[in-house]
Amino acid sequence: MDNSQKVIITEEAADFSSESLKRFQDCNISTVFCAKDGEELCSRIRSESPDVVVMDAFMTRLDSIGVIRNIKRQTERVPKFIVFSSFHSSLLEREVMNAGADYFMLKPYDVGQLCDKIALLTKKTADNLFFAPIRFDEYSIEVKVTQVLHEIGVPAHIKGYHYLRDSIMMSVEKPDIINAVTKQLYPAVAKKYATTPSRVERAIRHAIEVAWDRGSVDVLNSYFGYTIHNDRGKPTNSEFIAMISDRLRLQLKNAS
Repeated sequence: MDNSQKVIITEEAADFSSESLKRFQDCNISTVFCAKDGEELCSRIRSESPDVVVMDAFMTRLDSIGVIRNIKRQTERVPKFIVFSSFHSSLLEREVMNAGADYFMLKPYDVGQLCDKIALLTKKTADNLFFAPIRFDEYSIEVKVTQVLHEIGVPAHIKGYHYLRDSIMMSVEKPDIINAVTKQLYPAVAKKYATTPSRVERAIRHAIEVAWDRGSVDVLNSYFGYTIHNDRGKPTNSEFIAMISDRLRLQLKNAS
């Protein structure tokens, strides 16, 4: 059985070094290169039936949002979509994700990280991947946490986003850690990112504040509604992490 992933990328093969191309091969990824033309890309998606499409946010004739909507409307087998951009815009990221993209990343990107994301999104693990083997349930948790943070409106480019994602994943796997946020959770995240617990705390607080300022009110209320303090209008770090991790833990339990 062929467990390789077919990926269409809106780049020229010449844009990648021989080492990068070999990295795709070693990660069991079959790459198909396509011009930065949205209509041509739609045609290639229908003819190639890829597992994942990695495309520019902006292309000629049809942009990434147009491609996603076109494929979802006209194609039965819809691939996973990774959209990249050479500049960051919270509005662009939100529009792309709301249109149905599975991941938004900045260019230049690291091919190794791209391979990780492709494996994550397709839930496939090749025997010769360069990163350490990860259990399927950890893939599932990371996918769900990433989806929730995008849905809530936490920008992926800020440090607090990454700290929040790791904190929630830790809390899903070890529920008791939420009772020791200062003594255990922040230090664990800080150690991973070579920073300090106080900086982790501040970055997470900033990420929550950004989400509250820019995110969808309906989405935020659906997650936190009556559980937050009315006088502040937003949850504390521990409340935010606990609410999301509890909800995901229940979903994973019901799915098992």
